[in-house]
Amino acid sequence: MNRNEIRQAWDEVSETYARTRDPTGSDAALLSELVEMLPENPLVVDVGCGDGARTLANLPSGSVGLDFSRRGLDLARDTVPDARLVQADMCSLPFRDASVDAISAYHAVFHVPRESHPAVYREFTRVLKPGGMLLMTLPSGRFQTVRRGWMGGEMFFSAPGRAQTLQQLRDAGFEEVETRVADDPLGSQSEFVFATRSEA
Repeated sequence: MNRNEIRQAWDEVSETYARTRDPTGSDAALLSELVEMLPENPLVVDVGCGDGARTLANLPSGSVGLDFSRRGLDLARDTVPDARLVQADMCSLPFRDASVDAISAYHAVFHVPRESHPAVYREFTRVLKPGGMLLMTLPSGRFQTVRRGWMGGEMFFSAPGRAQTLQQLRDAGFEEVETRVADDPLGSQSEFVFATRSEA
């Protein structure tokens, strides 16, 4: 699937995905830890925010929800009315260099072809301030596939594997990489990673 086809697929499944996900759980609690690490009045960007119930609603007031899908953002407008919402591709973030205090990216990067993951992480590094924080889902396997019938539609998934993802984060300029296992929105468990953008 190309990027436009993936965007269209998200438009088609956004409502089903929002209904299916549990808005509570230990992965949502990780966001509280993230917020505690941040300065006063931080600028936080939630990449792949979807309807906003799982992540954006647990971030500071005025955080930015960014999503590829217009339908996902329509749902987020109802769920988190005080958020700022932006339709954009994570491969090219519409923010100035070193302007963001933290990024959350739950179940998001693996919807980008794996050969583009390093570019996504470089974009995260570019927009984060030195010392800025990243909290994202860490894919465990190596895969690139289209799952047909997923949420009543189809969806693209891609990852280079756990070890390679951690190395790509370090290569992009992240340090102090720490992983955690938590409950994910669909009732199983996922690994997450906290990482700090280097001061250099």
